[in-house]
Amino acid sequence: MSSPSQTTSAPQITPASTFWAGFFLACVGSILFSAKAVVTKLTYRYGVDALTVIGFRMAFSLPFFLAVAAVQAEKARRGRLPKLNLKDAVLVLVLGFIGYYLSSYLDFLGLQYISAGLERLILFLSPSFVMLISAVWLKRRISLAQWFALVVSYLGVVLAFIHDLSFAGSNVLLGSSFVLASAFTYAIYLISSGELLKRMGSTRLVAYAMSASAVYVLIHFFSVKGWEGVVQPAGVYWLSLVHAVLHTVLPTFMIMWSVQRVGAPLTSQLGMVGPVSILFLAWWLLDEPITMLQILGTALVLCGMLVLSKLRPGK
Repeated sequence: MSSPSQTTSAPQITPASTFWAGFFLACVGSILFSAKAVVTKLTYRYGVDALTVIGFRMAFSLPFFLAVAAVQAEKARRGRLPKLNLKDAVLVLVLGFIGYYLSSYLDFLGLQYISAGLERLILFLSPSFVMLISAVWLKRRISLAQWFALVVSYLGVVLAFIHDLSFAGSNVLLGSSFVLASAFTYAIYLISSGELLKRMGSTRLVAYAMSASAVYVLIHFFSVKGWEGVVQPAGVYWLSLVHAVLHTVLPTFMIMWSVQRVGAPLTSQLGMVGPVSILFLAWWLLDEPITMLQILGTALVLCGMLVLSKLRPGK
């Protein structure tokens, strides 16, 4: 899934070296985020369930996010950053639950039943959910162009859904529902984090929220699995370490650094390389077939999201 830091801004005038550094970070970060689905599917081959996958992922990720959170907390203690009040601290805990615990868990549940390619396409609809929720909650008007982009995007997901249904059977509906719920809850997280992001900054919010999320996940894991749950094949440990470092910690900060260099709009558009990359990564590493129906569905989703990225709300 994508990082909330994409809502921050960057200077409009960017030196060439800084621009290309941001360009590279955005593309690689998006590919690494998307490749999370492939590693998850590979881990499932060891017979583990969604809770084990997310539990190991967050257990290995937690030390990294705690280290960043500790640095941020020390800056606040020294007065270099504003201290959190009780309201903001509670909101961080709530956002960590919604955005990185609940949303991630629903995503991993869905990956038990659908292909990595379809999962990435459904998650890519999060911006459209943000727009729809904003229209209902914040009373923002949706233009005809935005409605057109939504229809095109959802048509693309339907085509990819039909592709999966023909290969995986009726469980595709269940898996797609889980991932759709994941995209929806993440959209709620993005909308709710807007004002807090301005007060805290992206690095601090991500570090705090991810640390809180990891605690939620580990409480869930040990309450269900107990200490016996940590007894897993070596492959689960190695894949989980890769999952944590390459597909969680690194892309989270790479996207943030990209936004600081080239701005949120361009970073968001470059993020469209993710659904395309996962299509070929899943074919290469998971032997998932690539069909014309799937390619057409991916193209439609990308076109729809590209239109949305170029439109201002209410335009």
